[in-house]
Amino acid sequence: MFKILKNFFGFCNAEDRKRFYASIVLSLFQAMFEALKIPAIACMVKALLDDNVTSKTCLTCLFIMLVSIIGSGVFKSKATMLQTEGGYNTCANKRMQLAEHLRYLPMGYYNENSLGRIMSVTTNTMQNLENVATRVVMIVCSGLLSTAVITAMVIFFDWRIGVILCLGLAVFFLINSGMMKASAGMAKQKLEKDSALIAKVIEYIQGIFEVRTFRLTGSRSRELNTAIDENEHANSAMELKLIPYMTMQSFLLKAVGTVIVLASVLLHIDGSMDLLTAIIMIISSYLIYAQLDNAGKYSALLRTVDVSVRQAQEILDTPQMDISGSDTVPEHFDIAAENIGFSYDKRKIIDGISLALPEHTTTAIVGPSGGGKTTLTSLLSRFWDVDEGKVSLGGIDVREYSMDALMKNYSFVFQRVYLFADTIANNIRFGQPEAPIEKVIEAAKKACCHEFIMQLPDGYDTIIGEGGASLSGGEKQRISIARAIMKDAPIIILDEATANVDPENEAELMKAIDALTKEKTIIMIAHRLKTVRSADRILVIANGRIAQQGTHDTLMRETGIYRSFVESRREAASWRL
Repeated sequence: MFKILKNFFGFCNAEDRKRFYASIVLSLFQAMFEALKIPAIACMVKALLDDNVTSKTCLTCLFIMLVSIIGSGVFKSKATMLQTEGGYNTCANKRMQLAEHLRYLPMGYYNENSLGRIMSVTTNTMQNLENVATRVVMIVCSGLLSTAVITAMVIFFDWRIGVILCLGLAVFFLINSGMMKASAGMAKQKLEKDSALIAKVIEYIQGIFEVRTFRLTGSRSRELNTAIDENEHANSAMELKLIPYMTMQSFLLKAVGTVIVLASVLLHIDGSMDLLTAIIMIISSYLIYAQLDNAGKYSALLRTVDVSVRQAQEILDTPQMDISGSDTVPEHFDIAAENIGFSYDKRKIIDGISLALPEHTTTAIVGPSGGGKTTLTSLLSRFWDVDEGKVSLGGIDVREYSMDALMKNYSFVFQRVYLFADTIANNIRFGQPEAPIEKVIEAAKKACCHEFIMQLPDGYDTIIGEGGASLSGGEKQRISIARAIMKDAPIIILDEATANVDPENEAELMKAIDALTKEKTIIMIAHRLKTVRSADRILVIANGRIAQQGTHDTLMRETGIYRSFVESRREAASWRL
């Protein structure tokens, strides 16, 4: 229990940790004021036994009781406020820290870890900490402190009852330790099932079109239902496994209270305890464990807090790419790769590629699926770091740039466009949030999307759905191109940008790409012949190596992958219905 609390406080930043420590000190004062009820009761009982109840006695007891209630309430309010602020601030800061950390992780991390798991940690796990941790830490700490103070007071009145009380606490913590061990695996399993459920929900929603088109509703529903059932089973199993321990804790505390009553009566009968002390001990037996009983029940949730902290810390401990380079501005934008190699999951993806791409040239990358085309562009733009060799921009190793300084030089247009649930204007000015609307409109016109934007209900202020769900594929592509035009980076990487565009949108999209790529260094992955043949240079990538390179005319005179690629495209284009 104490180790988990220590781990949680270590997870908080310095300012929030101070809030929690201050709240614990305030909880100690709260416990002291709570304990004042015992001397107030003792004062009244003594007056009753002495048959000397006066207005002064009543006022004294009332004053002590009021001091106890008011003092306890004030300190509890202050402690609760500090712990609430500490909990919410910790989670808010950790969410931002996680987002910033994820920004600089190698892209391979997202292949190894499902979107559901990452989302579960950044949302569900952090919400657990936000809502559960604050209350649990507060209740457990308050219960422990109140019990410690009242125990000290009982020992002061009669050490023998204090011994019984301490023995009861020892057994209580033994049972609690067993409960914490029992909850260890269950809490981890619960959070894993939470992550799996979120992953399945995301997969089901994102793939709903394919599920309905291919009539896979039954099988996909079964997978989702299985995830829901497993999540429900994990939560229920955890509760059922912990209930016996909670029952034993509650029973023990009540049993020890009963023993204290009996011991007090027997000690008074044999004359070793005066009547006043005996009555105080009997009354105290009902107060001693009130807070601890509550703390014991909630302490089971500490394991969930601990697992949540560990999951978030696991992401934060994942090594980032080295982003400590300088804010260098290259003198030119030549790109070079020197004998670069890269492996993923022990499989060689890029194997000894060397190339030089002069600025203001267009390089097309073609080749069979899985040959390493996208990985190569990712290495050239440092989405991943090479395992061997080096990639340079402007004659400088890309690892010597800070990540932000390097990314200023690249714009990307991918086959799968992601737009945010925001206005069209904000999606276009994504890289320049303060850009005026006039500049946004200028970029949209160059990207050939101004006309369809103006036909939308609110024009540039139209809110589009998450991922651009309310727009067609071609419209999303043109908005992403407008976004890239706004950035005005000297290097453009196009990854299958026209692959899924219908013929009606293709002409507009090609105009938009022409506007984007004027006087730029272009690297494009493409399968369409008319996109490739005008390139200054064509690289044919197969099995992680450069199989062929040259202009369209040069490669057409060679027997190899490229000529086969072109001829297969021509044959496909000649088909008619």
